[in-house]
Amino acid sequence: MSTEPLARPAAERLAGLAEERVDHRFKGLPPDADGLTVGELAAQRRNLFRDGDGFTTPLLALSAERLEHNLALMETYTSRHGLAFAPHGKTSMAPQLFHRQLAHGAWGITLAVPHQVRVARAFGVPRVFLANELVDAPALRWIAGELAADPEFRFVCYVDSVRGVELMDAALAGAVRPVDVVIELGAGDGARTGVRTEAEALAVADAVAAAGSLRLVGVAGYEAQVADASPERVRQWLERLVALAVACDRAGRFAGADEIVVSAGGSEWFDAVADVFAGLPALSLPVLRLLRSGAYVSHDDVHYSRLTPFNRVPEEGALEPAFRLWAQVVSRPSPAEAFVNAGKRDAAYDLDRPVAHVVRRDGGERPATGIEVTALSDQHLWLRIGPDADVEVGDWIGFGLSHPCTSFDKWQLIPVAEADGTVVEFIRTFF
Repeated sequence: MSTEPLARPAAERLAGLAEERVDHRFKGLPPDADGLTVGELAAQRRNLFRDGDGFTTPLLALSAERLEHNLALMETYTSRHGLAFAPHGKTSMAPQLFHRQLAHGAWGITLAVPHQVRVARAFGVPRVFLANELVDAPALRWIAGELAADPEFRFVCYVDSVRGVELMDAALAGAVRPVDVVIELGAGDGARTGVRTEAEALAVADAVAAAGSLRLVGVAGYEAQVADASPERVRQWLERLVALAVACDRAGRFAGADEIVVSAGGSEWFDAVADVFAGLPALSLPVLRLLRSGAYVSHDDVHYSRLTPFNRVPEEGALEPAFRLWAQVVSRPSPAEAFVNAGKRDAAYDLDRPVAHVVRRDGGERPATGIEVTALSDQHLWLRIGPDADVEVGDWIGFGLSHPCTSFDKWQLIPVAEADGTVVEFIRTFF
C-alpha cells in the first residue's frame, strides 16, 4: 500500500470534502440534512431505507463491502502479475477513490483531459498518465508549471503525430523539466487515436528527439479498439506494441529516460495484457509494465459483467457490481406496465439499459422477478411487468447499471452504504 504523505494543501482539500455543506445540489439526500456538513451527515449513519432517515428517490448508492472487495482484488491481481497500475480516473472523477486506489498499491492515476489532471493535482495525486495527446498550449504551460513546482510530480502523456510533437514543443518553450511522452500505437485502421504503422511511430520518435522540451520514455495504446477483438487479435496487437518498444530501445530512442514505460489495458482484456507483458524481453533500462483498467472500482451489472477477464480466469477471483440505483414506482397505468422516477438524468444508458434486481415494500426486499426496463425517458424508466410480478405504486426498485463511466458522472455526491443500508460515507465527484 502507498505510504506517501500528502502535501498539506492537498491533504486539507481531501479532508475538506467532509466540510462541504449538504444542500439542494445533491440528489437523493435527506431534505432535513440541509446545512449539515457531509461529515456530520455521514457520522449520523442514517439508513437508506428507514423512513425517518429521509433519503429520497432517485438515489444512487455504492456498496461499501463490494467497493473494498474490488479495490483489494485488483491490487492482488496486478501484484501477482508484476504490473504497475494506473487505473483510469475518468471513470469516477472522485479524489477519495483516487486515494483509495493509491492506498491499494496503484502507481498513479490515468486521466484523459487537462481538467481531470487539474482535479487530480488539486487533491495531491503524485503520478498522472494522460491517455491522450495534449496540444492545448495553456494546459501544457500549466503542466510545465506543476512539474517545475513539484520535483516529485511524474507526468506522462501520449504523442501520436509529428505535428502534435511540434505544437507541444512550441508551447513548452523554456520549461524547466521536460514532459515525458509515450508513442501511442493505434489499434489498426478504423480504431481511435494512435499511429497506424511502425514507420510512423519512428518518425514521431525522431520528432521527440528533436524537441528540447519532450523526453520519449515508452510506448502505449488501448487494445479494446482492435477491430473484431478476440483473444488472438488482441494478443497480436499487444505483441506489436512490445516489438515497438524493443525496436525503439535498440535504436537508442529512450536515451535519457530513467525507465521504459510499456502501457495498455482497459477493463476487457487485462488478462491478455498481463500474459504478453510477462514475456517482455530485457531492455536497456528497467521496464514499467503499466496497466490502466478503471471500471473495476465499481464494476457493473451488464457490460463489464459480461466482458471482464475474470470470466476467462475465474481462479483469479471475481469483481462485484457495487452500484445500485434506487427509484420509486410512481405510476402503474396498466397491468403490463409501470414507471419509476429515474431516467436518463440518473442512470447510464449508452451501452445497456438498467436491470431491475430487487423490490422493497414495507421494509421487506424480494427479487424483481418479471420486471424489465424497456425504455428510458429523461426522468422515467419504462417497465414491462410480467403477469406474476407484484408491483405497486410506492415500491422502491433497486436497479443494476451498465458502464460505470456514465454512471458516476450523473451524481455529485454518492452515499456509500453497508449491506443493511447504513450510510458510512459520501463520495464527491468532479466532472
